[in-house]
Amino acid sequence: MTRLFLYYFLALVLKCCVSEDWCYQSQMSCEQPCKGPVVWNEVNESCGGNRQSPINIVSKKTVQSSSLTEFRFTGYNEIFTSRLKNTGQTVSLDIPLGASVSGGNLSQTYNAVQLQFHWGNSGSPGSEHTIDGEQYPMELHIVHIKDTYISVEEALSDPKGQASLGFFFEESETENKEYSAFIEALAQVQDAESQADVLISLNNLILQQSKLKAYYRYEGSQTTPGCSESVIWTVFMQPIPLSKDQLAVFSSLKFKDGNPMVDNFRPVQPRKGRVVYRSNSGTTVAMINFTLVWLCVSTALSSYQIY
Repeated sequence: MTRLFLYYFLALVLKCCVSEDWCYQSQMSCEQPCKGPVVWNEVNESCGGNRQSPINIVSKKTVQSSSLTEFRFTGYNEIFTSRLKNTGQTVSLDIPLGASVSGGNLSQTYNAVQLQFHWGNSGSPGSEHTIDGEQYPMELHIVHIKDTYISVEEALSDPKGQASLGFFFEESETENKEYSAFIEALAQVQDAESQADVLISLNNLILQQSKLKAYYRYEGSQTTPGCSESVIWTVFMQPIPLSKDQLAVFSSLKFKDGNPMVDNFRPVQPRKGRVVYRSNSGTTVAMINFTLVWLCVSTALSSYQIY
């Protein structure tokens, strides 16, 4: 009788946990069965590949590259109207033709097509990439495709078909005024599949371009199924400031099941021998930080007296 009971119990558990829909770990439950990040390879086998994203970037193991020059951002200052969408798993914005990026050792010009965010819970850790194990509250991805392609689908079979720019966020004491219009639009897309028009420029959403010289570079994938390994990743070192209240608005959105949209990030994936490169400016930033720490320590020691 006990063995029979266990059999039916396990069958019930398996039935509860089996689904063809992918989801984030925070969405998994028996009421809403879905396949979490650990088994995304069952949704699409590419998710178990050898160059998956995101990754943990270990700064001391990165390789400095003089070829990682400054980017050329074209059309990022142009104001456009587009539709902000709650997809049920993130919030995204389609980017009309006109914005592009080149330089930075990219093989050619890449056109911006879409952006989306990944976050934690009202400012808790939620970025997809991590630096030396540190997870930021949120991360923005601006997806670009080679200018010889018309759509993302065309770029999927090209190992360098996409160029994604990753931006971290940190909590600040004051509001970021550049995000005011975007935050207001978020309040209109609380429910899954809801949409709202927003008037904005890409420059409103990123740091001043003079602060985008320090970055990491590696070959990776999309961070949601189908996890296509067609992405050249650039992850910028300098985080974007947002206030606690601004970060909290993202967590007020809802998943498809109506629950709060929180922790919508994929855990870091094995690096599997891939080299992560850093720009020369990244080395400069690290040296400046070390120098500041050393000056602080030296000043403290010089002011310390033994009586």
